[in-house]
Amino acid sequence: MSLRLVGLGEIPAETARVARVVCPRGAFAMRLREEFAEVFSGEAFADLYSERGRPAVAPGALALVTVLQFVEGLSDRQAADAVRTRIDWKYAIGLELTDAGFDYSVLCEFRSRLLEGEKAGEVFDLVLMLARDRGLLKTAGRQRTDSAKVLGAITGLNRLALVGESLRAALNAIAAVAPDWLAARVDLEWFDRYGHRVEETRLPRSKEKQRAWTAQVGADGMRLMTALFAPDAPREVRALGPVEVLRQVWVKNYQVSEGEVHWREDKNLPPGRLQPCSPYDLHARRGAKAGSGWAGYLVQLTETCEPDVPNLITHVATTDASVNDSKMTQAIQADLAARDMLPAVHLADGNYIDAGNILAAQRMGVELLGPAQRNTTVQARGRFATDAFTVDWDRRQVTCPNGITTDQWYPRTDSKGIEVVRVRFRHTECRPCPDLRSCVGSTTGQRREITLRHHDEHQAIRQNRAAQETREWRNRYRQRNGIEATVSQGVRAFGMRRSRYRGQPKTHFQHLFTAAAMNLARLDAWTSGTPRIGTRISRFETLKPAA
Repeated sequence: MSLRLVGLGEIPAETARVARVVCPRGAFAMRLREEFAEVFSGEAFADLYSERGRPAVAPGALALVTVLQFVEGLSDRQAADAVRTRIDWKYAIGLELTDAGFDYSVLCEFRSRLLEGEKAGEVFDLVLMLARDRGLLKTAGRQRTDSAKVLGAITGLNRLALVGESLRAALNAIAAVAPDWLAARVDLEWFDRYGHRVEETRLPRSKEKQRAWTAQVGADGMRLMTALFAPDAPREVRALGPVEVLRQVWVKNYQVSEGEVHWREDKNLPPGRLQPCSPYDLHARRGAKAGSGWAGYLVQLTETCEPDVPNLITHVATTDASVNDSKMTQAIQADLAARDMLPAVHLADGNYIDAGNILAAQRMGVELLGPAQRNTTVQARGRFATDAFTVDWDRRQVTCPNGITTDQWYPRTDSKGIEVVRVRFRHTECRPCPDLRSCVGSTTGQRREITLRHHDEHQAIRQNRAAQETREWRNRYRQRNGIEATVSQGVRAFGMRRSRYRGQPKTHFQHLFTAAAMNLARLDAWTSGTPRIGTRISRFETLKPAA
């Protein structure tokens, strides 16, 4: 398709007249056109379209339609119907009242062009640039970050259903490309075994029957892959995505011993973060947070929190559900720095706080403000907590609260890949100690061992834990609470909880456009003078007497 019009067209006189009559107070779509038309100029998307061929729908108009689609939670078909039937949308895009709009598949093609051209975040960035130009975006002050779980557009499968459904998906994909080749290599029983979705069948419940079922599926899958990678197999079937999924699932769930395929025991399985949840979305993973589990993704939202300007989302990150929040702290700050939006104070909850992140933020000139996780060991309840030991870093010696000193100092790397120091006290000094059981914390231990982070990290975490006990620190940290309202708005009003698409790139696209829509809604509320809604208090809470 060729590009005849880049941005939004002029508003036809009749469309403007009827819109003013029908919507005398205006509508959100109309205000977007009037206040933020420069965001949808479409110039950033012009290189995604050819100059030859039949005319295409203006990319600026498609960007505006996509934003409105996410604001109202519409499907592609419903959004195309809104362009054809709604006066406020015609006003926003600049269409005649009699214009029939476009086919809904155009929106899917537009998203594909944005993803292929790596311009998924263009509208999000343009909204922030507009807000900055108008003095409504202050990024050098405070910003806050939190994450929310996102349910993938899949059904999470257990291991039995996963292997069966992966084989079924590969068979369906091959049948569409090389039906005759496949029909000559399968048994009649396969049609009953893999003809329907595995989760719709009654999988065996007893351990013995489950072992027999997994062995049968494993042998069938290995037989199929042997045929697929034989010299006489069609080349096009090897390049199919479901075939690669089948290979990965078999590697992670089966092992070959003496020419036979065996089901992997739990102890021999790869880490959960490497195990897919479904053959239809290889990026989705299982996650657990606040006592609940899900299959899908995590979205990390960062927003400004200044009292004299609207709170605007400045950064969006989408990860699979297995990624810990602390792994994202430095990545978020680095991305903000690259876009010249690094804050002076970065507020986050305890999941984002560790010694390494605190020091990395300080090197970037950022104060990472959040509660460090407390020491939850048995010794921490008494006077023999790790912080009660005196550390002489120069001499590499540690003295316990009872005055015993040790120089058994061993640099190590823990299970998370963090460099630590393991300090051990001697048996001969700990056994006679009357506080041995209180210090060691076990009924069989004969000496105390402690693990320390390296000097700068050790000091940073101790200072953070001391500061968070003060009233001043708690008052400053209260500013973080508003991010939970942003997450709630994204989930309740903009459908952020569920992924519309499969795959991390498309899910991230959804989050970027959702964040852009939320920012535009907040800018619209700010420019129209709509006051912020205060914290909701239940009727029962209003009965609480004042302190």
